[in-house]
Formats: sequence, C-alpha cells, structure tokens
Amino acid sequence: MIEKLLIANRGEIACRIARTARRLRIPTVAVYSDADAQALHVSATDEHVHIGSGPATQSYLSIDAILHAAAQTGATAIHPGYGFLSESAEFAERVADAGLTFVGPSADAMRRLGAKDAAKQVAREANVPIVPGYFDAAADHGTLSREARAIGFPLVVKAVSGGGGRGMRVVREADALPEALDGAAREARQAFGDDRLMLERLVERPRHIEVQVFGDTHGNVVHLFERDCTLQRRHQKVVEEAPAPGMSAELRAAMTEAAVRLAGHVGYTGAGTVEFLVEGGTLAADAPFYFIEMNTRLQVEHPVTEAITGFDLVEWQLRIAAGEKLPAAQAEISHRGHAIEVRLYAEDPENDFAPAVGTLDRLDLPEAARDVRIDTGFRTGDAVSPFYDAMLAKIITQGSDRSLALSTLTRALDEVVVFGLPTNTSFLARLLSEPDVETPDGSKADYDTGLIARVIDRLTANEADAVNQAARAGLDALLADEPDSPFDVWNRRDGFVLGGHRTDAVELVVDGEPTTLAVDWQADTLRGDTQSDLGADGSVLVWHARRAWRVARTSPGRADAEDALADGGTGIIVAPITGRVAQLVVSADAPIEAGETIAVIEAMKMEHVVRADVSGAVKRIVCALDAQVAAGDLLVEIEPEQAPV
Repeated sequence: MIEKLLIANRGEIACRIARTARRLRIPTVAVYSDADAQALHVSATDEHVHIGSGPATQSYLSIDAILHAAAQTGATAIHPGYGFLSESAEFAERVADAGLTFVGPSADAMRRLGAKDAAKQVAREANVPIVPGYFDAAADHGTLSREARAIGFPLVVKAVSGGGGRGMRVVREADALPEALDGAAREARQAFGDDRLMLERLVERPRHIEVQVFGDTHGNVVHLFERDCTLQRRHQKVVEEAPAPGMSAELRAAMTEAAVRLAGHVGYTGAGTVEFLVEGGTLAADAPFYFIEMNTRLQVEHPVTEAITGFDLVEWQLRIAAGEKLPAAQAEISHRGHAIEVRLYAEDPENDFAPAVGTLDRLDLPEAARDVRIDTGFRTGDAVSPFYDAMLAKIITQGSDRSLALSTLTRALDEVVVFGLPTNTSFLARLLSEPDVETPDGSKADYDTGLIARVIDRLTANEADAVNQAARAGLDALLADEPDSPFDVWNRRDGFVLGGHRTDAVELVVDGEPTTLAVDWQADTLRGDTQSDLGADGSVLVWHARRAWRVARTSPGRADAEDALADGGTGIIVAPITGRVAQLVVSADAPIEAGETIAVIEAMKMEHVVRADVSGAVKRIVCALDAQVAAGDLLVEIEPEQAPV
C-alpha cells in the first residue's frame, strides 16, 4: 500500500480523500494557497505545505510547487482529486518521472481519452457510437465554419480540452456561429490553456448518462453501473443520481458494455467515467445513445455510486495505484436502492446564479446519518474565495427507492441554514418538487437536459408571501433587540389596544428593497420554520423559505435616491461580481448604446457579460484586461446623452 499520500487539491474532495486514507492508515499531506491558509482541508491531513498565492495558476496548477511539496514531505504518491491537474497528462508524466505514484490513469491513456477529439477516434476504433460532427486537428475558424454548414444546425461548439460546460456553446443558426466560436475559444484558452474547438450535431431532448468504470494494471476492467446527470443548467450538473431513473435493462447492458469496451481498448487503469447522451428523453431499450467524452479521473458525483454499490471508490483508486487487482470482479458488483446528490453553491439564483464571494457567517448543514451523507470543505466563519469553485457542500441521500431518496433529500435541504452569502438551497428544493422530477421513475416526457431552462422562472421567482413572512420575522427580531421603555406604556410594542386589533403599516428594507408590511399584531402569526441572527450593521438576517433575507429599518433618503434614478441608468458601470476581466470591449471616448457589451467578467466557471445601462460616450475606463476586480468596483464611466431623471 502507499506509504504517504499528497493530495494535490483542496476543499471537499481533499477532505474526502483524507478520510479514506486515514481509514487505511495512510499518512496524508495537504497543499494550500494563501487563500486557503485556514481552510478545512488543511486541518484534515497529517501535514500541510504552502504552495503559492490565491490564483490557481500560481498554486494548485503549479506542477513544480506540488512536486516540491511532495519531495519536502517524503510523499510517495499523489492523488489529484478532480479539477485542477487531475486530467493533465503532463502532470501524470512528471509525477512518474519523479519516482512517485500517480493515483490515476497513465499519461498515455489521458492523452488518448482526455481530449474530446482524440477520445472520439478511440470510440470509433472500439466500435462505440459517437455523435456526428467534426473532430479533426484543423480547427481554425474558417474550417470550423465550413464544417458547421456541412453538419447543419443546430449544433454544439465544444472545447477539445473542455469540461464542466467550459468552452461550450449551442448554436442554432449560422449567424450566431462566429460569436460562439470566439467565446468558446476564449473561455477554453483561459480555463485549459487550449483553445482548440470541435463541432457536434445537437442531440435533441437528451438524457445525460455516465458509466463509472475501473481498470487495473492486470488487464481487468469493470463497470459500477450508471449515473443520471440529466438535470443541468448551462451544461453544468445540478442533480446526479444512481441508478438512472427509468433505465431499461437492455439499454443498461448495451451502454455499460460499450463503456467497458472503450476503457479496455486503451488498457485503462484507475477510475474513469464514460459519458453518453441518449436521444429522445427516455431510456427505453431502443433509444439511440452516443459517446460524448471520458473523464479520466474521479467525478464530483461519485458518492451516489458508492451509496448503491457499497464500495469506497477512493480506496479502489489507492489499491489500484499500489498495483493491486480490482477489489471485485464484475459478477461480484451489484446495486441496491437509489441515491441522489445535489451541489450546494454560494450563488444567487435570482441574479442569474452569480457566484458569491465573502464570509460564511453561519453554515448549518444536515447531520450525517445512515441515509444522509455530507461532503464539505467549509465551516462557519470560512471565506468563499473568488479564485475557486463556489460549491459549499454536496448533500447525498439514499433510500430503498427513488421516492424515498428524494423525500429524504428534501428534508435534508430543510435543515440547511446559511448566513453571509446567498445560496441555491431554495432553487434545489423547488427543482426536486417539479412534477417531471418527482415522478418515481423520472420517465416523464419532459425529463431531459433542457428541463431546468424551461422552468427556470418559477425555480428562481420570489414569492410575495415568502417576502412578507421574512419581513415579519425580521421585524420581530428587530423589536426584540429594542427593549421597551419601562417608563412609558405607550412605547410598548406588544400590540395592545383598548378594543379590537391594532394594525400598523411598518416600513422596512428587505434585501435592499423598500417594503411596507401591514402587521395585525394580534392576528398575524409566522408560518414555517424561521431563524434569525442580528447583523453588526443593525439589520437582521432571516432564514425563511430556504434562503436568507436581510431586513432593516427604512434608510432615510433611499426613496429620493431611487426616484432620481428611475426610468434610466446612471452610466456608472460597476463589476457585478468578483472575478477577472476576461474581455474589455470598449475604448475611451467611443460612442456606446444602452445594452451594448462593455466587458466580460470571469468568475468560478462562469462568464458574466457587463452591459451599458445608458447610451452616450465612454468617459473613463478604470479596469484593465486580465485585472482582478471585486464586486462593486468601478469598471467604466459613461457620459449619458441625456442626464438621467
């Protein structure tokens, strides 16, 4: 077995790998950046080494720094986790050249399967069906434009080295292709250092199914069944479950056999995930399926496979890396029950899911239990950095069937409380209660990768009743913090009147919006489970309807300020989120129209387009290309054609 393991990653996956290593009595080493000096994964290991500053390119993506940390601590093996260097053939090669064990596939297998274009060729050789498209090396935009016309629209532009939806664009008509190619190439270059692109025909109404495979150095390859990752937003997975709801036995057999055949064709070792699209929204026996890519690493959603099979996949990785045979033969691998995972993010669904940055003033997660698993790298008081993914935790539940796993997950979400940053808790709960998601076998006609996009408005809407209830809870907390005068009975806030009910109109500010709350002091009661914390600024944070609300007294002069800006913009353009200026479109003194793009801010796997709010001329540019900006920082000042009224 491995003597000492360095975990070349951070957050919940580093903590999760450390747990298995501890159970196997393998000493562990964490690496950390300036931004992660107090992070949970640092204290989860036996040793830790500082490797650089906050940006990943200067720390977690630095091969030299990680190899130096391994040499410094005497580590004999490196586990890359997922993300960062986990699918870097160069990293795997250099780890091996340093005389260390890389916990993952060989560099050759990564090169053959890690890049989407090369993987398509392997799939052809292994007689695995692929989506029609263009995957050749000549990837200049002129060639891609000609090939796109030959394939036909709609189609998908993909980064050859992409993943997680990065460098991916759906194009439904020829006129939109140039912008899609530019955007995908730019995003891929920044995320992966590789701007090569490929094209695929768009598979209509797909189910996204992936198969977990493992290979060892003795020539054995097995599968551990499939996972359903159909519920996605902008090509990023939101809910993952195993087994796939409504999967026919015939399709399961065909798909898992194809996945094993693909991995065996290249002599694959370690954990890998073979991903397929199934056309038509169902998983019937005759549904056409296509290989799209292989992830040559452990997946974020691996816990649902562990839940239904009973195996520890990280243990399998470590044993295979140490030269052992697979812990089980195919005939010994079965699945039981159902498991579902959701990703809890620090993001604002009501603001186009903008990632949030800041301090977690309070983070309450469900208690781990036999049917509830929590994987996290955060705790109360930790900071969510702009440099990395904003996932706070994975919540995984299991049950004897899908309905039980779903109801357990919904109850688990009810136990989440987060103050300090917005989260997607309410969005997740609403999604799980959608009729096409709640159905026992997930086989409704509208269950495909476009489901979330179709119902996004109701998944993110603010309900008036929830606003009022949050305002009332905040008011009660504010009044509780303002003791009644013991000398003046008329100042008391107990709602007492000589006859009938007393109703007041109370002016509050809820999440920055003026709100008038009509309160019948004797008749009104709070509904649902609410919690509140007093803020340092005199406001109250209320947890209600699975989200946090900030409630305060009305700010003097606020209404006047809002009236002054009514019906028009200000020309003062600020960063909507903390991130990097990936694109700067405007130039000084140039004319600009309201709605035109000013800049693109990249943060946490997403690009945010910043647009002009008035027409006029660019008066001043404060930001610079590739500069790091904080939310609220001034980017550009526009001289309006007409002053706002």
